[in-house]
Amino acid sequence: MQALTNRAKAVDRRPMTLAEKMYIPAIAKGMGITFKHLFQKKATVSFPEKTRDFSPVFRGLHVLNRDEEGRERCTACGLCAVACPAEAITMEAAERKEGEENLYREEKYAAKYEINMLRCIFCGFCEEACPKDAVYMSETFAPANYQRKGFIYGKDDLLIPHPKEGK
Repeated sequence: MQALTNRAKAVDRRPMTLAEKMYIPAIAKGMGITFKHLFQKKATVSFPEKTRDFSPVFRGLHVLNRDEEGRERCTACGLCAVACPAEAITMEAAERKEGEENLYREEKYAAKYEINMLRCIFCGFCEEACPKDAVYMSETFAPANYQRKGFIYGKDDLLIPHPKEGK
């Protein structure tokens, strides 16, 4: 029966020479590879001092956007939560009350908006599904944390600062 690939090699059963018994050729070959790698460019980046260049299509942390007047763009339609394959987004809708026209853009707004970053797979479907461009993925990546609850970002963590209050 013939093998599917031609990778099979016959085993050499010759007795080993004195140099092969002392592993001199194998050690010399390994030292040559090590010496060659000493002069190559390092693959690591010294992180605090230097930052890595990311791809222009990199998808990082989520951000809830505001419009030009500082009102929240999210209308709590739920399309981002439905589009999320990992079910990482949860939201609760509420009706806008009298006098809150300067806070929320539409009649409905997201009273509660949470993203579980431990479940998120950074696919970007939530960004594509949003009809109001309220959700977008920034170019920053998730920071380290010691507790699971630190990875559940609420609306106050995701919402960009108000442009008029920031000045």
